[in-house]
Amino acid sequence: MGRMSDTPARWTEATVYPDMWVDPADDPRHNDGPSPDGELPTLLDFLTGYRHTLRMKCDGLTPQQLARRSVPPSTMSLLGLLRHLAEAERDWRNWITDGEPLPKLYGERDADFDGAVADQAVVDAAYADLEREQAALDAELAAYPDLGQRIGKEGIAVRELMVHRIEEYARHCGHADLLRECVDGRVGQ
Repeated sequence: MGRMSDTPARWTEATVYPDMWVDPADDPRHNDGPSPDGELPTLLDFLTGYRHTLRMKCDGLTPQQLARRSVPPSTMSLLGLLRHLAEAERDWRNWITDGEPLPKLYGERDADFDGAVADQAVVDAAYADLEREQAALDAELAAYPDLGQRIGKEGIAVRELMVHRIEEYARHCGHADLLRECVDGRVGQ
């Protein structure tokens, strides 16, 4: 007799390539035309793509599904990732300021994941926090088009910060792939 499992069956909305999230024509991360020219536009394009990927991994889920934790003892969840990246965007703003650091959004270490509970108000706040923090850092960094310019108390190069942001989103999009597949079987792309 086979064991019953709560593991969802793998599925996708894609019809052209069944191992993809969506068909290429429906993918919001790809626009018409060639990739951008220049280093800064390329970095911004990759960052935007990973931001879209994270949103896609969270789309269509209930607060309970977004708050579903991975394997114990980890507190990682899709909602936790939204909150964590909002916190990271805020922290990166602290890297480029000469003034006093902005306070943490969620409190002490790991509060971004620990406080990711299945409540619509928490979900709404996480999305709002992420959008606000992304926009704020984007606006501040727009004043520094020279990727080699060093800014903030620590003199970080704009290029280093941009690459770090891309790395952080890419890493967590990998986590989001696995988390989403555990929630409802939807496979990543």
